[in-house]
Amino acid sequence: MNGFVRTSVLPVAFGLLVAGVAQAQSIAEARFAALDSNKDGVVDKYEFDSSAAFATLDADHNNRISAAEVEAIVGPQVDGMPSAADRIRDADENDDGELTEEELRRGAEYRFQWLDRNHDEQVDLGEMKSGFGIPSPRP
Repeated sequence: MNGFVRTSVLPVAFGLLVAGVAQAQSIAEARFAALDSNKDGVVDKYEFDSSAAFATLDADHNNRISAAEVEAIVGPQVDGMPSAADRIRDADENDDGELTEEELRRGAEYRFQWLDRNHDEQVDLGEMKSGFGIPSPRP
């Protein structure tokens, strides 16, 4: 690649990376606002409740959450973010490609603890942004 092409491609690539990060941060802020039901600036365990999430996600009421149901809520995959199938894979203990309420509950509890970096039993916007889009390690 000649010097001109290399120097003109790098700023574009960097711009796309920054735009992707900015978009992810915007999505994190929207998700945080949706979870912070009492609008006190933090999300506690009650607001991170997996039972409410399960009822919302299980659109076909078959007691299982599919990648299609997750994607209907979180939207299609954005560059640099996990897909709906990736999100399910993180908590899918029996590797069947779907989540039961128990798998979602365990995954949500673990994810909450992982996001709560200062261990105060609340997730603030900074904690949400710092962990947003990053898969938490499986317990």
